[in-house]
Amino acid sequence: MGQDNRLDVPFAAGIVGSLPRPRSVRDLLPADPGAESTTASRSPQMNAAVRYAIAVQEMAGLDLVSDGEWRRHSYTNIIADVADGFEHYEVGGSPFGVAVTEPLRVTRPGLAADEARFLIESTDRATKVCLPSPYILGVRLWQRDVSARAYPTRESFMDAVAPILRKEIVALRDAGVSVIQIDEPELGVLVDPDSRAQFDDPQYEMDLAVDKINEMIFGIDGVRLALHLCRLNTRTRGWVWEGGYEPIIDAMKRVKVDQYVMEFTIPAAGKVDVIKQLPEDSLIGLGSVDCRSEHVDTPEEIVARVEEAMRYVEPERLSLNPDCGFAPDKSFNIPLNEAYSKLKNEAEAARRLRDKYA
Repeated sequence: MGQDNRLDVPFAAGIVGSLPRPRSVRDLLPADPGAESTTASRSPQMNAAVRYAIAVQEMAGLDLVSDGEWRRHSYTNIIADVADGFEHYEVGGSPFGVAVTEPLRVTRPGLAADEARFLIESTDRATKVCLPSPYILGVRLWQRDVSARAYPTRESFMDAVAPILRKEIVALRDAGVSVIQIDEPELGVLVDPDSRAQFDDPQYEMDLAVDKINEMIFGIDGVRLALHLCRLNTRTRGWVWEGGYEPIIDAMKRVKVDQYVMEFTIPAAGKVDVIKQLPEDSLIGLGSVDCRSEHVDTPEEIVARVEEAMRYVEPERLSLNPDCGFAPDKSFNIPLNEAYSKLKNEAEAARRLRDKYA
C-alpha cells in the first residue's frame, strides 16, 4: 500500500485537526467520553454535521481535510471512547475531564478507522486523522490519587495505551487515510524553561515521549506519519508556554515520522530557521496561520511566512497549516466563520505559492 498521491500537491494547504464545534454539535455529546458518547457521535445528526465540517474545508479550498474532530470531546479523550476504565475527573479546572481508574478494557476497537472511513467516503481530498501520543495520555489522564490502583506509575499506563493506539493506527492505515498525525503537545511545551523546571529530569521526559511514540509506530508504513508539537492553545490566553524548538530539536529528530507539523505564527514560537536542523528527508507542515486570535491572516502574510521558511529548506518539503487545532476540546466556543476565513486565505496563499514557485 503506497502513500496517497494527493499529498504531492506543492505547498498543500491543510488543517492541523480540529475545527470549532457549533453549539448544536456540542449539544450532541454527553458530559464525558465513553460508550454513551460513542453512540451519540454516530447518530444521523452527527453524521450530517461532520459532512458539513468537511464541506467547510473543501469550500475553503484545502487540499488536506479532517472531520473537524467533531465526534470527540477532545483530541486526547478518544482513548476513553475506545477503551473502558476511565471515570470523570476534574481538579482545579482541569479540562481533561477523565482519568484512568481501572485496568483498560478495549471494548470499541477500530473506532478511529470508523471515523476515517466516513471521512474518506465524504470527500475527494486527501484526509487526516489525529491520535494522541502515549506520553500525553500519561501526563494528562493518569492521576496518582485515582489511577495508581490500576496502574502504579504513569509509565505503566503509557505501556498499556501504546499497543491500543498502535492497533488504531494500523486500522487507520488499512482504511486508506492519507495522513495519521500523532499529537504531542506535552513534548512541545518542554521548549519553555519553566515547563522543564517542573520535572526532576527533563531529558528523561523527552526520551520517554520519543520512545513511546516510536514504540507505537514501529514498522508501520504505507501512510504518511506526522508529529504535531505546539505550546498549547487556550484561545482566551493564547499560548501557555514560550520558546523556540531548539531545546527539543534533538528529541524531535529521533521520532521516526515522515512529517513535523509545527507552529511559527505566534512570537513565542521562536525563529523558523530551526527547521534546517530537521532530518533532510523529512517534510514540514509549516504553521503559517494564527489560530489563537481573532486576527485573520491575509494571503500576503501567509505567503511571506512560507517564503521565509524557504530560505532554510527546499520548497518541496513545505506544506501549509494553522499553528494548532482551532478547538482542541469541545468547550472552545469560537466562530466557525473565523476559522473558515483563515483557512480560505491559507488556500489562496498556497495557490499563489504554486503559481510563483511550482
